[in-house]
Amino acid sequence: MFTGIVEELGEVTAVENLGDASRFRLRGPVVTDGAKHGDSIAVNGVCLTVVDFADGEFTADVMAETLNRSSLGALRTGSRVNLERPMAVGGRLGGHIVQGHVDGTGTVVAREVSEHWEIVKVSLPPELSRYVVEKGSITVDGVSLTVVEAGPDYFTISLIPTTLALTTLGLKGPGDPVNLEVDVIAKYVERLLGPGSQALDGPGAGGAGQDLGAAPEERAR
Repeated sequence: MFTGIVEELGEVTAVENLGDASRFRLRGPVVTDGAKHGDSIAVNGVCLTVVDFADGEFTADVMAETLNRSSLGALRTGSRVNLERPMAVGGRLGGHIVQGHVDGTGTVVAREVSEHWEIVKVSLPPELSRYVVEKGSITVDGVSLTVVEAGPDYFTISLIPTTLALTTLGLKGPGDPVNLEVDVIAKYVERLLGPGSQALDGPGAGGAGQDLGAAPEERAR
């Protein structure tokens, strides 16, 4: 579990192509402090497992599924990346609930530069648009952000100087891909209220066990 509050701007130091997978070596002295084999670290919003680590760097194996669903396949030696360790139990939830499970990729469409902030427009896959709402949360390359405008195939975000300076979003230009993770709560709500969903029996549920997706006359039986 992550919060989308990036801890460190890291760097890819090596990429090994393994055919249907890749092995990345990444530099991140902050996120590797106290790291252990098997720990999780989010890289541009993608939850990866630490295979090896030494001298402020760590290695992670990335399978084909992850390469196909995220922008990690475009990383090269020297690429900058956003790094975050999992949230500690009892810690402050500074952003929102982030799993590190990328739902799709978008593309930076345009940037509107102001003196103290920037508005960035990002393309949005149509299948994800229903989960994105104005003033809601979305994760872009692992950064927890608030949606300014939610369009049918795009959204905009407002970036403060801190975000621009401490994450890769300050480096992204039109045409650059970004990883997107929508709010998991929205996906669960959709699933629970969809056709065929059932209310759970138990305390507070009234013991109904009704099929919420059934016709009114069927639920009344």
